[in-house]
Amino acid sequence: MLALFFILAIAFCVRGLTMRFIRDHLSDPAWFQSGSYTVVHRQAMNILDGKASIFWIDDPAQTEAAIYPPGYPMSLAAIYGISEERSAVATQRVQWILDSLSVLLVIGLGVTTYNWTAGLVAGLFAALSPVLALYGATPSADSPTAWLVVAGVWMLVLACKRQQLGWAICAGIAVGASCWLRINALLLVVFWVFAILCLRRVNWRSRLLLSGGIVLGAAILVTPLMIRNAIAFRAFIPAGLGMGTNLWEGLGETERAAEFGAVYGDQALVEQERAAMGVLADERFGLYYPDGVRRDRERGRKALSVIARHPVWYSGVMVGRMWGILKLAGEPLPFYGSSGINVTSRKCLPPNWQMGTVAVAVNLIGMAQSVARHLLLPLAAIGLSLAAFRYWPVTSLLFATVLYYLVPGTIAHTEIRYALPLHCILTVFAALAVSYVLLFLLNRHSVAPAVNRHSAAPS
Repeated sequence: MLALFFILAIAFCVRGLTMRFIRDHLSDPAWFQSGSYTVVHRQAMNILDGKASIFWIDDPAQTEAAIYPPGYPMSLAAIYGISEERSAVATQRVQWILDSLSVLLVIGLGVTTYNWTAGLVAGLFAALSPVLALYGATPSADSPTAWLVVAGVWMLVLACKRQQLGWAICAGIAVGASCWLRINALLLVVFWVFAILCLRRVNWRSRLLLSGGIVLGAAILVTPLMIRNAIAFRAFIPAGLGMGTNLWEGLGETERAAEFGAVYGDQALVEQERAAMGVLADERFGLYYPDGVRRDRERGRKALSVIARHPVWYSGVMVGRMWGILKLAGEPLPFYGSSGINVTSRKCLPPNWQMGTVAVAVNLIGMAQSVARHLLLPLAAIGLSLAAFRYWPVTSLLFATVLYYLVPGTIAHTEIRYALPLHCILTVFAALAVSYVLLFLLNRHSVAPAVNRHSAAPS
C-alpha cells in the first residue's frame, strides 16, 4: 500500500506540473491542437444549448459532425455543465486527475500478467512517463481512449487466465467504448481474437467462447455508431470520418509527396482541393464540407492507389513511422508530435517558487523522468524477450496490442498520441526486466522472479 501511495503521489506531481506547463501554452499550436479541440468544443456547446442532439446527426449535409465520434463531445458537455465553465481549462482540471489515477490500470495489468514487482515498477514508469503525462494533461480524447484500451487489455488477460466469458465481453466493451472517443482501436479486437485462437493450452471451446465474447462486447457499442452514420449519411462509416484523409496526408509527409501530388496538413489539403474544385475564396469550404464523405473516400482511393504501386517503398515509410512513435528520448522526429517534457522548476513553477526546496524536488523528478525515458525502450525489449521465452501465452495477449499499434496503426499518418496504449504496455515489459534484476540482486541463486499464483499461463 505504501508503494501504491508513493507511485500515485509521483503520478499526481508529474501530471500536475505538466498540466501547469500546458495551461501556459494553450494558445501555442505546437503544444495544444486548438483546432481539433474547437470542433468538439463547438459540438459540446451545441448540446448544452439545445442546438444539436446528444447523439443523432439531424442534418446529413453537416458531414463535419461525423469527423469525431460523439463520446468526447458528450464528455465535454458533462464537464461544462457540472463545472459551469465552458473552456479547455475546465476539461484539463478533470482530465489530469483521472489520468493520474489511470496509473492503477497499468499496475493492475502488470500484477495480473506477471507479478507484483513488475506491476509496481510498471506503475512507477507510467507515473514518470513524460509522454503519458503530456497527453494526460492536455485536453483531448487521446488519454481517455488509452485508459479504456488498457483496461480492456487487463480484462482480456483476466478472461484468458480464468477462462471466463464475462471478462471477455467486458474487454470487448472497453474497446467499443474507446471507439466513442477515437476510432483508432476499431480493429484491435481482430488482433485479440487471433491471439486467443493461438492459445494452445486452452481448449477450442473456450477459445471460441472468449473470442465471441470479445467481438460481442465491441459490437454492443460500435454498432449504434455505424447505424447512426448509415442512416444520417446513407454510407458505411464505422465510427468517424478521416481514414482517407490520414492516408493522403500521410503520403504528404514523405519525401515523395510532390511526385504524388500529396500535401501534409489539413489547411494545405483544403486549399489544394479548393483550387482543384474551383471553389471561390469567399465560399464556405472545409476539410469535410461540403460532401465530406465522398471527398474523404476519394482521398483514401488516391492514397491506396499510390501504396499499391509502391509497396516496398511504403513498407519503409511504415517502419519510419514505427520508430517515430517509439522514439521517446532525444529530439522527436517531425510529424509525430512531442514525446513530452521533463518537468523542471523553470518550466512548471511560478517565478516566486523557482528557488528553494520545492524547486529542487521538482528538478529531481525531472531528472528521474529523463533517466526513465532513456531506459524504457531498451528495458522493454529485454523484458519482452524474457516474457516471450517464459510466459509467452499470456504475453501474446499484450504483444497483440503492441503489434496492432505498430503495424495497422502506421498504415496512415500517425502520431505518438494515437499510440498511448502501446506506451503503457511498454512500461509493463520494461518493469518485467527490472523485476529480474531486482530479484537477482536480492537472491543471487535465483534466475527468474517468482510469479504469483494468478499469473501462470492459461491451462
